[in-house]
Amino acid sequence: MELFTLPHSTRVNRVIPKNSFDAYTTNKQKKQFTELIARITWLHKISSETVNLESREIQEIQVFRVELKVNEDISTLLEVMDRAIPYHIVFQVQHEGGVYLSTTVKHPHPVNEDKAVLDWTFTSALFQLADECPYQFRLKRSIDDVHTDFCKQLAGRSEERDGVSLDEVIEQQRKVAILTKEAEKLRSAISRSKQFNHKVALNLRLKDVEKELSGD
Repeated sequence: MELFTLPHSTRVNRVIPKNSFDAYTTNKQKKQFTELIARITWLHKISSETVNLESREIQEIQVFRVELKVNEDISTLLEVMDRAIPYHIVFQVQHEGGVYLSTTVKHPHPVNEDKAVLDWTFTSALFQLADECPYQFRLKRSIDDVHTDFCKQLAGRSEERDGVSLDEVIEQQRKVAILTKEAEKLRSAISRSKQFNHKVALNLRLKDVEKELSGD
């Protein structure tokens, strides 16, 4: 099923052999590629040649469909593919339980031009294949702007409605990730704590963290 409304000129529909990434994997990851992933398909190529938009730092955006054999976390495998391919990729990861989208802001490795440095990953919530995709590529201005806007959509923002830069969005996401991890640790510590005073102190800190997360 096609999730994105894109010009026919962007269509690739080419299966990518999983062993294409062997040079970038550990033995464990190589095994995971075989056991967890059924098929990787390069669906679209969004570039100056295919959509008639200028490119600045981002030359092209590739859309990969990753079909899973089992519903397990494959974030480390997506990172392998992202590092191996210098172009920006939007992953459409799907299994029987639904589909989610993931894309990473990255830049070229300063020494190894065949490798990319990953800066931050944006991931959508899970939704059903039968549902209308809540995220779309807005083919406006430049290839760079298309990817920035898509990242903002996954982050729950809209480039057309706010003036926040992508760097600011990433900083906000980093802060949320740090606070979320701290909240999880506090809840775990509270459940283990035997001392009443210690538990009270932990609960007070947890309330502060939850307040920051809610934006109050």
